[in-house]
Amino acid sequence: MATFELYRRSTIGMCLTETLDEMVSAGVLSPELAIQVLVQFDKSMTEALDSQVKSKVSIKGHLHTYRFCDNVWTFILHNATFKIDDSPENVGSVKIVACDSKLLTQ
Repeated sequence: MATFELYRRSTIGMCLTETLDEMVSAGVLSPELAIQVLVQFDKSMTEALDSQVKSKVSIKGHLHTYRFCDNVWTFILHNATFKIDDSPENVGSVKIVACDSKLLTQ
């Protein structure tokens, strides 16, 4: 199963990466094992989002930039509003990265 490394740039992914870097620097963990942990993190995030998240969200905003490269869409919205279960949340700007999930099963 292929995975994307998108979730490594999330808050939890960045914290994991920093912690692994510290452990490698301290000699507690080998670099090879740290890479294996990150690969497992990518797989686990993909599986968890696929199987456990059932909510749907509506997003409205001003489309500032969009891009399609290597089967990955990137959208940057300004004055965006997220609506989940009729509860709107306004944000200044948001970057959305979307990949074709069919690529994960190849």
